[in-house]
Amino acid sequence: MAPKQIPKDIAMIREEELPPPMGGVPGGVPGGVPGGVAGGIIGGIIGGVPSAAPPPPPPPKEVPKPKPTGPIRVGGNVQAANLIRQIKPNYPPLAKQARIQGVVRFNAVISKDGTIQNLQMMSGHPLLVPSATEAVRQWVYKPTLLNGEAVEVQTQIDVNFTLSN
Repeated sequence: MAPKQIPKDIAMIREEELPPPMGGVPGGVPGGVPGGVAGGIIGGIIGGVPSAAPPPPPPPKEVPKPKPTGPIRVGGNVQAANLIRQIKPNYPPLAKQARIQGVVRFNAVISKDGTIQNLQMMSGHPLLVPSATEAVRQWVYKPTLLNGEAVEVQTQIDVNFTLSN
């Protein structure tokens, strides 16, 4: 926060001076070694020469990879290649007579065993939805693996209804 007014006196802070470096004292230091070096020898006699190499650092602990808590989202094209059994929907007779064509789009979860779970219709003509839903519920996918483990996958499934001329 900026000061509201400029102070009239500025306090000068001074650090204490460092003590003079250790040096030999005429006549020596009580307990010193005759012929010793001023300040001593780094490591001294006890820690002078290591007798063995220091032990290596412990190996890094393997951190377990976080497990996915919910279904992983994957695009429809990636999952289409893993489709094992695809039941074709029956074209509803009323939709055929009315010449209705289109796409029924679903969001679904492919379980760890490859079956369709939690199928939710997102869009599509009301006459086409029941037939598409019945067919897609029977579809089976190859289980999706993540790091060698089967996982649930959230995907989008499109069912196309087209009339042949």
